[in-house]
Amino acid sequence: MRILSVSDLHYRLPHYDWLLGAAADADLVVLAGDLADVVNPVPVHVQAVVLRGYLERLAERAVVAVASGNHDLDGPGANGEQTAGWLRGLRLDGVVTDGASLDLGPVRVTVCPWWDGPLGRDELDGQLTAAAPGRPETWVWVHHAPPAGTPLCTDGRREFPDHELAAWIGRHRPDVVLCGHIHQAPWARGGSWRARLGPTWVFNAGKQIGPVPPHVVLDAAERTAFWYGVFESETVPLDTPGD
Repeated sequence: MRILSVSDLHYRLPHYDWLLGAAADADLVVLAGDLADVVNPVPVHVQAVVLRGYLERLAERAVVAVASGNHDLDGPGANGEQTAGWLRGLRLDGVVTDGASLDLGPVRVTVCPWWDGPLGRDELDGQLTAAAPGRPETWVWVHHAPPAGTPLCTDGRREFPDHELAAWIGRHRPDVVLCGHIHQAPWARGGSWRARLGPTWVFNAGKQIGPVPPHVVLDAAERTAFWYGVFESETVPLDTPGD
């Protein structure tokens, strides 16, 4: 299996066009949040229509896992907290979104929504607990924010740690967490695109200028993770021992 992961495309349509072409070489395409852009002059509800079209076309090429980020929120959900209702309400064949899990052979993919308060946090906690039993060989989470305790949450000046995610990783010990949110992390002083929390690999491809977005490709056959960072790239073996 080959997993292609991007995040923080922020309604940059040329990057979605690139992704359509790249998806042909992937079994699973992951968008780890911030598909939309709240500062764009195009309203989010209009962006959602365009993005749905891209997701439909991506699903013709590969299975697609899409998690919401803070830029994807469009109003209060059933619990009164902000959610990405347009994303959670998608019903597209081959697309798994917020709050859902999907097994692809030996891989379970769990898509985590961006939560905006204690009710959403507790809902995600329950989702992860419910998805844990009977997990196959590899468990992959898609979660927009990076966990505390890793260089993926620094922009070189400040850290934006997600302590809840770090605790969930410690409890459930997934194999891979694909995230984003902190655009500068791969290039920031003290930052990185990759980290380990115990046995769990965590990846944040970052966000950068250029016609090709930064991205991570996980290759199960080669047991490698490849990062393309526009001006630099790196490959690491996934079999590096963890704690």
